Parts: sequence; C-alpha cells; structure tokens
Amino acid sequence: MRTWIDIACLAQTKNINGGLVARSAAGLPFLLSEGMKVALVPPVLDAPRSVTVESLQMRGSHEAVVFFEEVPDANTAEMLVGCHCLVRRVEVAEELAELEFDLPSWEGWQVFDEAAGFVGEVLDIEDRPLQPLLIVAREGAEDALIPLVEEFIVGLDEDACRLDMRLPAGLLEM
Repeated sequence: MRTWIDIACLAQTKNINGGLVARSAAGLPFLLSEGMKVALVPPVLDAPRSVTVESLQMRGSHEAVVFFEEVPDANTAEMLVGCHCLVRRVEVAEELAELEFDLPSWEGWQVFDEAAGFVGEVLDIEDRPLQPLLIVAREGAEDALIPLVEEFIVGLDEDACRLDMRLPAGLLEM
C-alpha cells in the first residue's frame, strides 16, 4: 500500500489573504482538516512544498476555501494553483475505513479513444499518489498505462463496460 494519498487539488485562488479553493480528489469526500500537514505536488520554485491547514470554509461536500499557515498572500497562493495535496495515508486511514473506500473494478472494460478507436481491455488499475492508472492490454503492443482522470473521460457505459476517452496525442506511444 502506498504511503501517501492525493486527497485534494488546489483549483484557484479565492482572495487576497492567500485563500485557495480546494476540491476533493480521486472520488474521495473532502478530507482536508485544520492542523493537517500537507505535501504539495508538483513542487513549485519559490513556493512552500509542504503546508499546514490553518482554517477552511466548506462550500458543499467536495470543496472548501482553505488557508494554509505558510501561504500569506494571493501571490503565493497563485503559485500553488494546480498543485495536489498529499497526506500520509495513516492520517486519513480512519476516514477511509469508514467509507470502505476502494477503487472501482475496471477489469475487463474496453477502452476506446476518440482518435485511435479501440485501445484495448483493462487488465488492472494501479493506485498512484496523483491519480490511478489503468493498465490496458493492447493487441500487438505493450500494455498502455493511462491516467484515470476526468479530463480524459468523454463517456462511459456501465452496462457495456465501455470507457470512451480523449487521450493526449502520443500517450499510447509511451
């Protein structure tokens, strides 16, 4: 099991006092809490790489305005937009156990790309700190590793176990 888990993404700045809008990640409920120590990835030059949640104001069940002790102003906050908040899995183990959180089973699903057509069949899903990766068996080629992120998914049919995606150019050649 991985030591770190991605629990939120810093989506945008909110105010001149360094507030950031944080959204829950990877299908999780919002897990940031006051006093929590967070590692930020990817690291940004001249910005904090780890922060402590000072306070937060919930805006629905999956989003909050978050203030970090090490982020004093809007300029610093702006540098952190797009960063993901990683915490040690043990810090949220109780919450995850209550949710009985597990990645959905995608094994056997067929993956299609808008440009390439049929890509292959999902063999497994690998839990990674930033996002899960689909391991897709491709006929006549090496298995493809495809990030399972909302930005790539254009449709899914649960009854047919079909996942339609818009993959970045060159991803399947990696």
